[in-house]
Amino acid sequence: MVSNERYSAPGDRILLTGASGQLGGELVAALAPLGEVIAPVRAQMDLSDAAGDFRLLRETIRAMQPRWIVNPAAYTAVDRAESEPELAYAVNRDAVRAIGEEAQRIGAVVLHFSTDYVFDGQGTTAYAETEATGPVSVYGASKLAGETALANTGAGHMIFRTSWVYGSRGKNFLLTILKLAREKEVLRIVGDQHGAPTWSRDLAGMTAAVMARCEVEAVDSSLADVIERVGGVYHASGGGETTWFGFAAEAVRLMKLVQPEVNWANIESIATSEYPTPAKRPGNSRLNCEKLKEQFGWSMMDWHESLRKVLSEL
Repeated sequence: MVSNERYSAPGDRILLTGASGQLGGELVAALAPLGEVIAPVRAQMDLSDAAGDFRLLRETIRAMQPRWIVNPAAYTAVDRAESEPELAYAVNRDAVRAIGEEAQRIGAVVLHFSTDYVFDGQGTTAYAETEATGPVSVYGASKLAGETALANTGAGHMIFRTSWVYGSRGKNFLLTILKLAREKEVLRIVGDQHGAPTWSRDLAGMTAAVMARCEVEAVDSSLADVIERVGGVYHASGGGETTWFGFAAEAVRLMKLVQPEVNWANIESIATSEYPTPAKRPGNSRLNCEKLKEQFGWSMMDWHESLRKVLSEL
């Protein structure tokens, strides 16, 4: 496992978007040992800039002169994106392009987060980074467009595709299920979509570790040279695999052990066809994370272990 001790020089700046989100909030703490973390509020760095020129975003990057730009911010309303494609593309593609252009201008490195939704979900095994993409929703298409836009700017970058992010803060599947399981007698959860829940804190820790390793290697060369060698797309999702039903059932089972006095709902499995949504979901969200392990020595936490840790914080 890679340490996240301080390796960058005092005064190095890390510009972080989306610090109020569940991943962004974890990144604030995880990145602190690596340099001065600057987390602008939305008024300073609006990724949904209606004017389309992203003037404030560009001015903020130029003023801050960061060494790293870490971008977990995104339009993530999967179903609403079907009726708001312009906004989804503005945040997930156009703002990412602007970030990349400004990073290239000042020589900063961009760490950007993407999603399993860039794939069509028709496969039966875990997707590798080299496999063909084919999003089946506006959200997935906008995130893939953001990946392409960032790469085309020429900025040094890494893209981390992840899946089913959750934690003890913010809005996520786990917290929603636990709330409903206290209120209802039965919960019917989709059981034929396969993937791996990813703890936001583990994802943040991985990000810090990767940055630290890059800074170590940059001592003997330059950060630009390091990123040219190790940059690109990586898959970073929780270890193991399950379904949404399996995840919900295990969470409720564990909660019954610590809160037996609560009348928890029974969890039942249903097919995707029984729970229609505006946006199509991938049936297979499994991501092969071997490249991350081989390059940086980091293995994402198994979802069973991370679930127990998150539940202990609630």
